[in-house]
Amino acid sequence: MALTPSIPEAQRWLQQAKSDLQAARNDIRRCCPNWVLFKAHQALEKALVAAVLCHGEAFEAPVELVGLAQWLEGVEPKPRCLAEEVEWQQGRGLDGKATQYPNYHPFPITPNEAFRSVDEEEVLKRVEEVLERLQDHVEGM
Repeated sequence: MALTPSIPEAQRWLQQAKSDLQAARNDIRRCCPNWVLFKAHQALEKALVAAVLCHGEAFEAPVELVGLAQWLEGVEPKPRCLAEEVEWQQGRGLDGKATQYPNYHPFPITPNEAFRSVDEEEVLKRVEEVLERLQDHVEGM
């Protein structure tokens, strides 16, 4: 489904991003780091989509996160180092597939087991910082 680019639509996506981030926070240290990372991934994806929607660009969601961040850096000087931050997040496990499906890990490891060493609080803190930057971007349009 193609998204309609507009500020109200961007605000709607940003609102859901904040909700997803809160859901991730609720799961910290509850034995399921893969779900924390998945929900953080969803929050980051929606916030990036919100920022793109402010520029009148129609596209099909979902879109690859680093690509969205690079596109934003290309059209706006303000969200500097955004792609680099998204890459850092992905390096810590933010992924819509690897956090959910066993075939993304060597047998017999499951997604729940694969992310036990991730510092969930650090990841969420950095996702929240990106969301704040993107919220400022949306509000400044």
